[in-house]
Amino acid sequence: MKPDRPKPDHAVTRRQMLKTLGAGLPGATLMAFAPEAPAQAAAADTAAAPAAPAATTAAPTWKFFNADEAALMDAIAARLIPADDLGPGAKEAGVTVFIDGQLAGAWGAGDQFYRSGPFAAGTPQQGYQLSYTPAEMFRTGLARFRAAVHAEHGGKDFAALDPATQDALLTRMQAGQMDFSPLPAATFFAALLDATIEGFFSDPIYGGNRDMVGWKLVQFPGAYASYSNDIERHGVALVRAPVSIADGPRHAMDMPGMPDMHAPAPQSAPAAAAPASPTKEPR
Repeated sequence: MKPDRPKPDHAVTRRQMLKTLGAGLPGATLMAFAPEAPAQAAAADTAAAPAAPAATTAAPTWKFFNADEAALMDAIAARLIPADDLGPGAKEAGVTVFIDGQLAGAWGAGDQFYRSGPFAAGTPQQGYQLSYTPAEMFRTGLARFRAAVHAEHGGKDFAALDPATQDALLTRMQAGQMDFSPLPAATFFAALLDATIEGFFSDPIYGGNRDMVGWKLVQFPGAYASYSNDIERHGVALVRAPVSIADGPRHAMDMPGMPDMHAPAPQSAPAAAAPASPTKEPR
């Protein structure tokens, strides 16, 4: 887990963490990152100007989480990808909103899961082997974790604990040293971490990556539909603000002789009023 502000001789920056994740290491965990040399860490922190904080938004209306679950998920996400000098973290990026929407939808219901038994411990190559849908796993896991924290810390919520204590608890969950029976704690931690990373780097239309803070951090240009104008620009850095699916630039895809796909639909002329039917004079 990444501490709040590591000492200079053990500086592990968020940029290093995200570079490691971006290198394509499947199942990477927060404990696996080797520290940078002090000079490298200082250079990495200085290289990028601090990003502006995300704009304040209205409180979300939860689709799956209740208020306690949402607060706990926010606190967990804030430790998995903390805010630092490089910009907002997972909590500020709206990762909990992203996870809430996913759990309330088809993925949360396990629509594409094979749900018939037997349910036995599998090998790492066999992937997910539990009977839980993602929604059931998150609901069970958050409840078990909340109960464990309350039991160990005099009824305090996870969000009320200091960062070092929070990190110690998450590290134990990651190592499978907490009892969430019948849900393996390490499996639940992996699901939390995967969902947090996905929410931090997803397109903002899904609720996470608010203000595209994840994309700006790693300088990802976003969901451009076409790079045809840049093909011949050899040796030129691609420097542009990231674009979401929702507000991407229009790229003409019209074929000769075909109607303009982007033209507004023609407005039909109003129908002529039907002549009034004659009425009988009263007797």
